[in-house]
Amino acid sequence: MTNLNQPRSGAPGPDVPTPSEQQAATTSFGDLIAEVSRDISTLMRQEVELAKAELKQTAKQTGKGAGLFGGAGVAGFLALLFLSIALWWGLGYLMGNAWSAVIVAVLWGIVAAVLYFTGKKEFDEVEGMPQTVDTVKQIPDALKRNEENR
Repeated sequence: MTNLNQPRSGAPGPDVPTPSEQQAATTSFGDLIAEVSRDISTLMRQEVELAKAELKQTAKQTGKGAGLFGGAGVAGFLALLFLSIALWWGLGYLMGNAWSAVIVAVLWGIVAAVLYFTGKKEFDEVEGMPQTVDTVKQIPDALKRNEENR
């Protein structure tokens, strides 16, 4: 006589748990929490390593860009210097080198003054972090309200 719950092939029927189901049934809640904790820990380590690698690459590119900007600044300064000398000598043919040097110096003084006052105006308009300061000031009040509700 054959068992009706068991197929003829000898495989367990629907009522008999498979070994993997038995393993899952014996896994405790603590084991599951430990496994999730390990997975989260591994994920966090991987994310930190990724962030380090990206930061290193970004810093390298930023340093290279900053060096190129520095080189462009030096080259621009030298071009401006030699153009100023050429203007000085060009005006020197018309009125003498002494007066042409004074004129070029006055022109650069005017440029410096305009840049200074424009920069000062920009700095005076800087507000800092008004929203952050405002929200940080609200934190103690929010904590007090929570303590009063208890």
